[in-house]
Amino acid sequence: MSEFGLDVERGEDRVAWITVRNPKRLNAIRLEMWRAIPELIATLASDPSVNVCVIRGAGTAAFASGADISEFESVRKDAASAAEYEAVTTTAFDALLGLEKPLIAMIRGACIGGGLAVATCADVRLASTDAQFALPAARLGLGYHASGVRRLVDLVGPGMTAEIFFAALQYDADEALRMGLVTRVLPAGDIEGFTRAYAGAMAANAPLTQQAAKLAIADALADPADRDGAAVERRVAACFASEDYAEGIRAFLTKRRPKFQGK
Repeated sequence: MSEFGLDVERGEDRVAWITVRNPKRLNAIRLEMWRAIPELIATLASDPSVNVCVIRGAGTAAFASGADISEFESVRKDAASAAEYEAVTTTAFDALLGLEKPLIAMIRGACIGGGLAVATCADVRLASTDAQFALPAARLGLGYHASGVRRLVDLVGPGMTAEIFFAALQYDADEALRMGLVTRVLPAGDIEGFTRAYAGAMAANAPLTQQAAKLAIADALADPADRDGAAVERRVAACFASEDYAEGIRAFLTKRRPKFQGK
């Protein structure tokens, strides 16, 4: 096994776990790992045995401490190579954002820079009490892609986004919760058990309903000129026309758990 990479574990509960692994550098994300994300996400998107995905960092010290700065002198050494690097990371973020299935980020320890950018691509962010968050771009002289700034504005508003970028402060889990950067905060010893139960319960729900809701949420956040209400309505109509809808009604009337198939 390589000393760094992205690992995938599929469970019988229809949950896939993606682990960011680079333990020598607090799970910093190397260029090869950014490049691997789109294919990995495409594979999980097309896997009928997976309803929900969870992304986490290896170990307990970090979700991801950012892009791996140790390789910047070779892969991001000038404006041209920096633009190529940005194109790779943009494609990775687009893949994460484009996943139609629910994506949960389980965050322990450092969630910094590019690691935080990955976490903001998730639909739900669960943080442990020992999590720390920061975007140190202003301390490195980096320009930050507009789509990443917009994701933060959508989550925490323009004022907090300005502070995050201008001051490059570090925030603890409670501060992140108060500003809306994370969804829940759990004790460090409980977060994995909670996430497994939480994701498993989510995976048992109707996939078509979740996909329609995810599309509607994205549409609500889009610029008015880019919204596609018709596409959302088609997804809603597909829910009502599905076998899962009929199964949900039967299960409710007979007081049993539904068995959804995503069709």
